[in-house]
Formats: sequence, structure tokens, C-alpha cells
Amino acid sequence: MTIRTYDDGPPPLGGRGRELRNDAPPSWEGSSALSTARGIPWWAAVLLALGFTGIGVFVDLERINRLGVIFQGCYFVGCVLAVLWVQRRGLFGPMVQPPLILALAVPGVVLATGGGTGGSLTAKALAVGTPLINGFPTMAITTGVTMLVGLVRIARQRPPRQARVVSSRAPADRRQRPAGSMAPDRPDRRRSAR
Repeated sequence: MTIRTYDDGPPPLGGRGRELRNDAPPSWEGSSALSTARGIPWWAAVLLALGFTGIGVFVDLERINRLGVIFQGCYFVGCVLAVLWVQRRGLFGPMVQPPLILALAVPGVVLATGGGTGGSLTAKALAVGTPLINGFPTMAITTGVTMLVGLVRIARQRPPRQARVVSSRAPADRRQRPAGSMAPDRPDRRRSAR
């Protein structure tokens, strides 16, 4: 384990003490699906899924002028990676993001690439709406898988139980009870008094 100390003054930005541990394991709430690896914040997981989806939409619209297998793969991989890589405390957002990602990425890329530049409002609505409708089965499957992965993570990555404070008193000291205590000193004493 590498420990650096800072004797010249305060620790660097974000430091909480005199030591900075480089290889300390993450807390349960800051870990990804791999408990030994740190997770990314929720907003980075959203950007990860949005980036993968945007790339897939762009490639398929330029290649075949509709959403195809590349979009489906990028969308699925981006959303599942986001749920696996996000910190435990930010898990809810990536679990429910697939419909929102689809609703943002597809129209955004369609309008940015000039797919909705037809003359009428109806032509623009059809240019944006058709890829959304065609992407629904992919969105439904991806949402189901991200929910399942997220629920498994919630079930498996439970918060650690609080350790009980164990008294360091010796057995002889247990006979001393606080004033007003109604508990008997020793349960075996009552039996022997009968």
C-alpha cells in the first residue's frame, strides 16, 4: 500500500487528512458493479449512454438512412455499461434512463444531420417520429435489462451492517449496575436462592 504524507502544509485539494491512500478500496456506495473498482457519478453514466447512443444513431442514419443494428448495439451497450459502471449511490438514474436517452438522442441526431429539413411541419415530425417508433422494441429490451442489472446490484451491494460496540469491561465489572436498574445482577443467583 502506498501512503503519501504531506508535511509541508495542508493536503492537496479534496484531501481530508494528512494521508492520501492511492489504493484504498472504494466505499460500498462509491463502488461500481465490481466492488473493487470505483464507479462514475450518475451524470457521467448518463453522458456515457448518451454518447454511445448518439454515435450509433449517427452511423446508422449516415449509412442506411434508418436505425439499424449499429444503433441497437451502441444503445444497448451504452445503457448497460452505464448501469454497471455507475456508483452504487447513483444507480437509480441509469436504471431508468433508456427511454429518455432514446427520446433525446434520436431526434437530436436526426435534426442535427438535416433529416428533418423538409418543408412542412408534418415532414419534420415524420422524420423525427419514425426512428423513435422503430426504436421502441430496442428501447423496451434495453430498459428491461438495465432494470434487471440494477435490481441485482441493489440486492447484492447492500450497505455494510453497523458494528456493535462491544464493552471492554471484565466479567467482574458487570455486577456493578447503574442506579435504578431493574435488571437482576445475575440470573443464576435467583435460582440458587430458592
